[in-house]
Amino acid sequence: MSILILLAQAAAPAVAVAPPESQQGVASYPAAFFRAMNAANALDMAGHIPGFTLDTGASVRGYEGAAGNVLIDGQRPSSKSDSIDQILQRIPISQVERIDVIRGGAPGIDMQGKTVLANVIRKKGGGSHGLVAAAVGHVEDDQRDAPSLRIEGQGGRDGRAWEFSVRGGYGIDSGSGPGPEVRIGPNGQVQSKNDIWARGGGWQSVSAGSFEMPFAGGQLRLNGRFFTNNYHNHETDIFTLPLGQENRDHFSDEEVDTEAGARYSRALGERLNLEAVGLHTTKDENIGDIFTAHPGPEDHFHLHRFSTETIGRGVLKFRQTERLSWEAGGEIADNTLQSKTRFAEDGDPIILPAADVHVEELRWEVFGKAAWRPTDTLTLEGQIRQEGSTIDSTGDMRLSKSLGFTKPRVALTWQPTSAWQVRLRYEREVAQLNFDDFVAKSSLNTSTVTAGNPNLNPEQDWVSEIAVERDFWGAGSLVVTARHYEITDAEDRAPIFLADGSFFDAPANIGDGTKDELQVELTLPLDRLRMKGAQLKGRWLQRWSSVTDPTTHVSREISNLKPTEWEVHFSQPLPRWNANWGVDSSGQVPWRQTVYRTDAIESVKIRPFITPFVEWKPRPDLQLHFEIQDIFGATLRDTRNQYAGPRDRSGLLFTDDRLQHFGREYYFRVRKYFG
Repeated sequence: MSILILLAQAAAPAVAVAPPESQQGVASYPAAFFRAMNAANALDMAGHIPGFTLDTGASVRGYEGAAGNVLIDGQRPSSKSDSIDQILQRIPISQVERIDVIRGGAPGIDMQGKTVLANVIRKKGGGSHGLVAAAVGHVEDDQRDAPSLRIEGQGGRDGRAWEFSVRGGYGIDSGSGPGPEVRIGPNGQVQSKNDIWARGGGWQSVSAGSFEMPFAGGQLRLNGRFFTNNYHNHETDIFTLPLGQENRDHFSDEEVDTEAGARYSRALGERLNLEAVGLHTTKDENIGDIFTAHPGPEDHFHLHRFSTETIGRGVLKFRQTERLSWEAGGEIADNTLQSKTRFAEDGDPIILPAADVHVEELRWEVFGKAAWRPTDTLTLEGQIRQEGSTIDSTGDMRLSKSLGFTKPRVALTWQPTSAWQVRLRYEREVAQLNFDDFVAKSSLNTSTVTAGNPNLNPEQDWVSEIAVERDFWGAGSLVVTARHYEITDAEDRAPIFLADGSFFDAPANIGDGTKDELQVELTLPLDRLRMKGAQLKGRWLQRWSSVTDPTTHVSREISNLKPTEWEVHFSQPLPRWNANWGVDSSGQVPWRQTVYRTDAIESVKIRPFITPFVEWKPRPDLQLHFEIQDIFGATLRDTRNQYAGPRDRSGLLFTDDRLQHFGREYYFRVRKYFG
């Protein structure tokens, strides 16, 4: 690494990176700011914004709560399933005029419930553009290849615009690989030992497109998306103790998704605007799991789920003055889920709770929002949302329930100087019920079968947040954020007991809880360290949580909540060579995620991924990219403490310790730009 740094210092001339223009809490970064960092598209540009971390949005039902923290020309993308990172990747830097970053809020800007938002402003009348990208990944350990191809295009004029993207390729699962496994009894004796041979991956394809045109005095945008996924994971466990035993597991997940949508916007005067959105999505998925023990039985699990969502939404936006704006609107969403689950042990059917379920949900939401800047240093943003839903479940679980929640939010931003900003937020957040929790699931290679539970309430919390941001060195930023959550109806794991005394572990509401977060984000330009144009960007997040375990009735952390997350990205342009290089790293210290089941505690750890890369443009319309994904090889450790029954009344039965390694992957990509 030190040799590369010395070469970069010798090759890089002075690169003047002008600080962004800032006015009333909005910092504008022109395209030239990112060209100095050799960015190729809007996604690359977003990754270099000081104090900004891309949020691609939440996977929830409805449109309002699924927003990310990026706007395109002041509007949120009309698609839900076409992720914002893919949309940004399709916008070449040649088509970007600037990126405005709004911190804390601004009149006329819908912050989408975020405290920091980026608005990508495109050039007008830029003509037609496109690219063809071909890539291949090669796994060192098992010599697998993963080819992929992407074709994109966009253009338009006279108020009309079009874009399309076609992508396809084979993806390799970096969480599936070979390694040892050992089972240890409660007295420390080794009960079994085996070697794991696992490979996971599959083919994916996605086609997306949109067309925008003048219509009925406004602008109409139509969009569509088609996605397929065919994933398979094969695992063979060869035992050395007891000698001669062999287990095999084949897990498959085949999925087809569709989306069709439209957005209509029109000015109803100088200060009033109307926006309407309609979307329809489908998801058809088949999950299978076949586990075979030699000698021993063969277990079969199969889940078929088909879900749909239809959304209608309308919003009125009123700009009263340059310092005050209002917004009001509502949406309605109709969701359905049909799910059938089958499980058999050695040919004998096993009855699972909530195996056959049909769920229908009608949800609605109305909202009002306002942004007010009483002085040049203060911005106040407030909103109130009222949501309601009616859920009907038939099949194995029959119930009907109606839910309603009021969700207020207030945010205050104080910017005493151009270099300092303080942001305060107080909000009631309400999660959505996950339809996947309504149905049974399995992981037979770890002997885990989970029951479904449609009788859940959404988790709610009151969150208090304070963020302090300090800008320095022109393009440097330090942001420290603290959050506190008071949780009601915490969603976790609890037992479901059957009439014969047996039980299944299932999702459940387990009472109240708390969660605290401390986050530090740093963007450090390295020009002063004689590394011209180089940037070091990192984020560290620490979490503390507490709930009462429904099985043992003692305090513990929340299941599946990672206590620590971090990521670090270094990049430096090499202008004399039309190239740039860098290192990406992300993970936890250690990466840990624990789930507390009724009769087991399972913890998964993985060490950080470190990926060096280099890019070279031999000419302006051609880019070559090479990286070594996880240069040291990934190590995933899965430790499961299995008890003889519920943990409050049963002793430890055994401990399974699985250690899986995944070797480095060499990845090469060629991009050819047109237009």
